[in-house]
This record gives sequence, C-alpha cells and structure tokens, in this order.
Amino acid sequence: MSYHVPDWIPFSCLFLASLAASLLMTPVARKIAVALGAIDKPTGRRVNKVPIPRMGGIAIFSGIAAAFALQYIGTMSWGWPVVLVPSPKLNVNYWMLVEAFCVIFATGLLDDKFSLRPKIKFAGQLLAAIIAVAGGLVIGDISNPFGPGFVSLGWLAYPITVIYLVAYVNIINLIDGLDGLAAGISGIASFTMFVLSVMAGRLDAAALCIVVTGSSLGFLRYNFHPASIFMGDSGSLTLGFALGCASLLSVTRFAGLTTIIVPIVIAAVPILDTFSAIVRRTRAHVSIGQPDRGHIHHRLLDEGFDQRQAVLVMYGWTLLLCFGSVVMTQVGTWPRVVIFAALAVVSFLFAKHLHLFEPVLLHHYNPRTGEDELITPADEDFEAEAVKRSEQHWRERDK
Repeated sequence: MSYHVPDWIPFSCLFLASLAASLLMTPVARKIAVALGAIDKPTGRRVNKVPIPRMGGIAIFSGIAAAFALQYIGTMSWGWPVVLVPSPKLNVNYWMLVEAFCVIFATGLLDDKFSLRPKIKFAGQLLAAIIAVAGGLVIGDISNPFGPGFVSLGWLAYPITVIYLVAYVNIINLIDGLDGLAAGISGIASFTMFVLSVMAGRLDAAALCIVVTGSSLGFLRYNFHPASIFMGDSGSLTLGFALGCASLLSVTRFAGLTTIIVPIVIAAVPILDTFSAIVRRTRAHVSIGQPDRGHIHHRLLDEGFDQRQAVLVMYGWTLLLCFGSVVMTQVGTWPRVVIFAALAVVSFLFAKHLHLFEPVLLHHYNPRTGEDELITPADEDFEAEAVKRSEQHWRERDK
C-alpha cells in the first residue's frame, strides 16, 4: 500500500536543504573569492569602505543545486510528489533549464573574476535565456481582456520570452547595491511567488521558488550589513534568472491580463530602479550603461538613512507590493484594477520624493582642459550646468 506524502513535507525539506547548503557554502565561497582575487574595492560609487569578496553566487547556486538533488532522491526513493510536471500549456525540458541555469551562473562567475565586457556578459545572459526558451519555457496564450478566448502571440512568444528573462536577470543585478538588498528582495519575491504557485497548483514553480527563498536567506546571514561577502554577478544573475523562470512556470502566466502583471508588481522596486536609471541617464545625455549614484539606495542614503535603514525601507516597500499582488489574485477585475492603481501611485510618489528621475551625471565642457567631462552633484559646476540644461530645454520646447 503506497503512502501519499503531503506536499508540505518535500517543500519544507527543499527549503531547509537550500538554506543549509547556502549557509555552509558562503564561507567557502568567500575563501574562493579571496584566492581568485575577486574583490570589490571601495570606489566613489560603492558604499563599502573596505575590500569585500564578491563570489557569493557560489553559495546561492549551491543551495539551489543541493535542494534539487534532494528533490530527485525524494521522488525516486521516498515517494515524494513529482514536482517537475509542466502546465498543460507548457512542454518544458527541465534538463535544458538546468543547462540554462549553469550558463547564467557561469557568466556571472566569470564576470566576478574577470570583469567581462558588457557585450560578452549580455551574450551569456542571452544564451541562457535562449536555452530556456528552446527547452519549452515560453509565454503562452493570454486571456483576452476584451472578450472570450485567448490572444496567441505566435512566433513572437519566443523573442518576447527571451527579452523577459534577460530583463528579469538585469533588474536584480542592478538593485544589488547595498548589503543584503538583492538577497532580501529576492527572498521576499520568491516566497510570494511560492505562495501564488501553491495556490495555482503549479508544483514546479513552487519548488523553484521555495528553493530560491532558502538559498537567498542562507546567504543573507553573511550578506546583511555589515556584509562579509557580496553575491556578485554570479549571485544576482542567478537569482534574477530563477525568479524569471519561476514566474513563467506558474500557471498564472496563462490567466487574465491582470494576473500576468503580478510578477511585475512583485519585482516592481528593482524594475522602477532600472527604469528610472534609464530615464535619468537619457535626460543627462549619457549612455544608459553609465554607472551613477542615482539608484534608490543612493537616494535613501542621501536622505540620511544608514545602510540597514535604507535596506529595511526597500524591504517594506517590496512587502507592500507583494501583499498587494497576492490580494490581486483573489478579487474581481475592478478591485484588481484599483489595487494595482493604488500600488502604482504610491510607488510613483515615493520615486518622485526621492528624485529618482533627475540626472546625477551631466556633460560639462571644461575650459581649462578643453575636454568634455561627466560631472556629479559633488562638483561645483553641476548646479550651473543643470540650470543651463533646463533653460535650453524650455527654449527648444517654445520653438
């Protein structure tokens, strides 16, 4: 007589396995980073005052790998439920997903060691996303919000999914600016996705989410301020890719238009940070890849918060958005619209208060050197240059 194992038992075991593996491997990852010279040294943009090793992604990836090794053993030997069963509208090759995770982790690891050129790093992200999509992880039909039936994306589903995954990878990468920030936000987001996946009956997405939660929290033990190790790109790229894949695996990807927005709401803080950086740098006429000190965490530090307080503020903001996203899936259409609008307005007002869209880099012609330079608010010429830009903008607008 076979015994049915309740779902909560393997999920609890997966969480504990990823948590323990990440905790145990973080000191090892730190030693590896020191041996390889993968160290973040203090600069004008960075907030760390002393050199910090940056290969924490080794611990995060180890947590994910250990948990799924346990899941395999549990399924084969202990009668655990088979979680690797895709949605009826998905035909996912999970071994190709494993390959994609290895590619994204390797890309981040190489960047931590060699500081890859942006094009090479982007190529690695693109390759990982393409492998995942080739393995069947594709955005499917979307419920028609204006009538019965579904809207089929056709062949466009493939490039759209690739763009979606690469975008998710980079929003977590860009938010990684304070001790514990990316790990904490990833932990909150992944646990929210876990709850939604369980409610939707998507065991594959739920398993991945609870593993990411455990791995993030295990690493956070060493990464919260004052951090003894940074996750580096090996961690941030892996976490972003995992969250993107989990949101696609969830059955909510094939529900109404409102619930498709849920993964975006969950990750709204890093998304807003990324979007504001693009706007800010475009307004300053500099490359969108040009680093600056205008991210949310920089603005909070400028407001007088210390590192811990700034991180806790962003945790709270993320928790609010995640709670709202769960409520959105449990109510009717119009309440969903109202909740989404309220969350959007609150986030916009907070972003406006922090001046997220205002440039912190400006081009300035230096008459002493005869060269065009980038200046920041710390430079004495910044305010005059900002006034000049504003006057030029209004003159062009009045023409």
